[in-house]
Amino acid sequence: LLVQITGNANSPWSPPLLRSSTLHHRAARRAVVALTLFAAIAPPSTFPVAAAYYNNNMSSSVTRRSSDGTITVTPRNEADQSALVVICHGLGDTSEGFVDVAEHIASQMPHVKFVLPTAPTQPVTMNMGMPMPSWYDIVGLDERSNERCKGIEESRQRITTILKKEHEGMGLPYSRMLLAGFSQGGALSLYTGLQLESAEDKLAGIVVMSGYLAAAKAFKLTPGLESTPILHCHGTSDPMVLHAMAQKSKLAITAAGATSYELKSYQGLVHSVNVEEIADVAKFIAGVLPPDESCKVKLKDPGDMSVKELRAAINGAGLGGKAVGLMEKAEFVKLLRDHRDGKL
Repeated sequence: LLVQITGNANSPWSPPLLRSSTLHHRAARRAVVALTLFAAIAPPSTFPVAAAYYNNNMSSSVTRRSSDGTITVTPRNEADQSALVVICHGLGDTSEGFVDVAEHIASQMPHVKFVLPTAPTQPVTMNMGMPMPSWYDIVGLDERSNERCKGIEESRQRITTILKKEHEGMGLPYSRMLLAGFSQGGALSLYTGLQLESAEDKLAGIVVMSGYLAAAKAFKLTPGLESTPILHCHGTSDPMVLHAMAQKSKLAITAAGATSYELKSYQGLVHSVNVEEIADVAKFIAGVLPPDESCKVKLKDPGDMSVKELRAAINGAGLGGKAVGLMEKAEFVKLLRDHRDGKL
């Protein structure tokens, strides 16, 4: 069985079944992702039970959507979290583009929380100035145009804030965090992950899928982050971000001092991802973020929180809708506790 998930310039997914975000197609999309990924990593004799395997394991995580387009896939019991993966989508896509992959990996790694932000909608020069979700402006795909990335610093700050919030608010070490992204999102992950403030902020790893080094002239590798593990996956037939750009990105970053940059090439793959690549990504994440009881997040007891803290925690967990009509602090405390206990 050979199954390939292919896509276009805007997203890693192109078949209507996979691109549909309607509820009646969502279960089918999950089944397709589960079956294809399982087929890639499991012996043929176990393939018939792939769907059952997926459904049994999905109960270990909860997916929530926020009004700003951010999707979080968290352990059903939040106290079990000991790692974080942030996935940035490509140009013109949204956080929905990789949620099925995040959910599947979460079913195998129930200690990992996934955060999938959505880029702001803004004019893109390469799109004739028409607005679309974009982490920064793209003038063209040649190296000279690639230096003009208006908005990349703002997006870098946004991703850094997500990491900082987990570190300061949950006590999670940066060494238990990973940045990943597709195309423009991969470029942002690379640009952000290697330019964090200090060596103490070194991540567990960075995953780049069909991406490149953006704003290379402005890029400065932070001392102490040289050994950050990097997995760069790229198709040899990519017409949008040429495979040569991936090679040049590796050369530039290793020349800057990086010592752990792996470029994996996929023969004939265009600007998309396939099952083999996602399996490689999952294996990489499992390798750099194994379960670690000593790194579990430190959750403040809801009963010890102020009403302001409770509201912030409830909104951050995507529970704003369930809090409508609640008036007493005890009600907010119960809502948050029920959420953390996996009762909602």
